[in-house]
Parts: sequence; C-alpha cells; structure tokens
Amino acid sequence: MRIGFVGLGNMGAAMAANLLAAGHELTVYNRSPEKARPLAERGATTASSVAQACDADVVVTMLADDAATEAVTFGESGILSALPPGATHVASSTISVALSQRLTEAHIAAGQTFVAAPVFGRPEAAAAGKLFVVTAGPPPAVSALEPVFTAVGQRTFVLSTEPRVAHLVKLSGNFLIASVIESLGEAMALVGKAGVDRQDYLEVLTSTLFDAPVYRTYGGLLASRQFEPAGFAARLGLKDVRLVLAAGEELQVPLPVASLVRDRYLALLAGGGAELDWSAMGELSAWEAGGPKPGS
Repeated sequence: MRIGFVGLGNMGAAMAANLLAAGHELTVYNRSPEKARPLAERGATTASSVAQACDADVVVTMLADDAATEAVTFGESGILSALPPGATHVASSTISVALSQRLTEAHIAAGQTFVAAPVFGRPEAAAAGKLFVVTAGPPPAVSALEPVFTAVGQRTFVLSTEPRVAHLVKLSGNFLIASVIESLGEAMALVGKAGVDRQDYLEVLTSTLFDAPVYRTYGGLLASRQFEPAGFAARLGLKDVRLVLAAGEELQVPLPVASLVRDRYLALLAGGGAELDWSAMGELSAWEAGGPKPGS
C-alpha cells in the first residue's frame, strides 16, 4: 500500500518504522526534517511538504494536538487540498471530538475518506508493533486499512461508522489512565509516609487487586520516580483531560474526577513539570506530604 505518514514524534516514528518493515511504500513528513532521516536510511521516501506526503492511497497523521492536525489538514497545500479523490486520511492522533467531526465533514465534501484510528500504548509498545488500535469510519475504508492496523498493532477494535466515536473512546481511556495515576500516587504517598517501600507496595497491588497493565506500567514509573525522558509529556496529559471535559460538556455528562485531574495537571505544569512524563502528576501527593518535588 502507498502510505504517507505525517508526524514523527515518539509514537509516529515507531509506527512509521513498522509500516516500512511490513513492506508498505512509505513517504514520511515531519516539520523537523532530521526526524525523518532514520526512516529514509531504511528505505522511506522523505517528503519536503505535507502535500508531497499526500501522493498516496492513505495518509496517516500522528500529531500532538488539534492545532497541529488542523494546520496540516486545512492549511495551504495541506491534506484536504492535496489528497487525491477517493484516498483516505487516517487520524491516529488524540484529538477532540469536535475536530474529528469537522474532519469527517470536510473530507466527505472533498470526495475523500476520513477514518479515526487512535491508539493505546506507550512508545515502547509502538516500537514493538503492540499498540491497540481503536477505529471508526466507513466500513469499506476500515476494512481496506486492516494491513495498516496489523503492522502497527496487536489488536484492532472497530467501534462505529462515525469517526468521532473512536476519538471519544480514546479520550475516555486517557482520562481513566490519568485517574489511575492520581489514585496510585495518593496511595503510594500514604504508605510511603509510613515507611513502606514503593516497589514492595506495587508488588502487593499487582499481585492481588490490580493485576493490569496500567497499574504495572504507571505504578512502576511512580515507584521508581522515572519521569524522564517522557513517554507522554504532562502538557499533553493536560490537553487530553481538557478535551474529555469539553466532550462531557457537549454531551451534558458531569465528570467531577476529570475536573480534579485537570487541576492536578495544572499544578504540575505550574511547578515546571510540563515536559515530565504525565505519570509525574501522581507524585504531587508525595511532594505535598513532604517529599521531593516531581522531577527533582
């Protein structure tokens, strides 16, 4: 399959590498060209513009936020104007429900197809091709994209014909992860103040009540205070919680825990933790209880 890939951050570079390894004809674009060089050395074509990456059957975007996705899609010589009729834009970024709907409508008007395919998993899972893909869109397009999803993930969940549903589910999942980070951080601060070793406590939790990847992964980061380098930056965690709250407001669903978590991320960023891993938010409780500042 001829694939253009836009956005080569921690997640995008790994996903693009797996598409290349699976034998797809890949053209990559990143605003910082140096990030494309490792893929070019492995056989990818480097695009000098978004439009050049759109000379493909499919273009995948994996970008930080709504603003970046809007810029490459609606901007001059962007995806909307450059993607051939009948081709597909796959948005794997975590974006707002509102933007997902706007993209759907714009691509339909342009005679193109839009499919949402955000992913669950950290950069190490992306590198191993072990992401979980959550997708929604027109059934023929979603079916045709199976080789793409298989190359980057271990399982694909097809949720709806409406792309915005996949982005809502992705946001809800990130909200739950953030909630786990906060509750784990509070619990570790409590037992840690009483002298319990964090690693021992994590072993108790994951061997009894919470034997789940989210507790093992984020509990491990909290127990070891390993917040750098960030797999997912705290500023992006705040962005996702804000998008969850916006979706809740639109659907008239109160989300009181999400409001709390938003404020916790604001506190972390106010203290200089914007580029720490988003799991550092859970360390605020230990700091407030007299421990070291997150990231210090």
